[in-house]
Amino acid sequence: MKIRDAAIQTDLTEKTIRYYEDIGLVVPMRRANGYRDFSEQDVHKLKFLARARKLGFSVDDCRQLLSLYSDRKRASKDVKNIAEAHLLEIEMKIQELSKMQDTLTFLVMNCKGNERPDCPIINDLAGKN
Repeated sequence: MKIRDAAIQTDLTEKTIRYYEDIGLVVPMRRANGYRDFSEQDVHKLKFLARARKLGFSVDDCRQLLSLYSDRKRASKDVKNIAEAHLLEIEMKIQELSKMQDTLTFLVMNCKGNERPDCPIINDLAGKN
């Protein structure tokens, strides 16, 4: 199938599919005229990648997960280790975002938002606290 059809079936952009091809995550056959010819297996891999990326896995993680997916002798602990590491990253990001939210909430609540130049938000950004 053509790249346009693969994009429709996987809900990925053609540009993303080309990128995945460029970095070797998917390798479609080429027709005599040079056009890509995506198999059902290629589409399945692209769907796998799309789902993994929506869950926030890095491209490198996706490469490892695809490799493990293809390996019928894989140990599920290897898959779990990748997922646990990613979950830890997500938890750390949530903590960082929560701290950012608390700080910004405090600054907004303490800014009078009037016609005067005094502003705790500007002062904090300038390191004048």
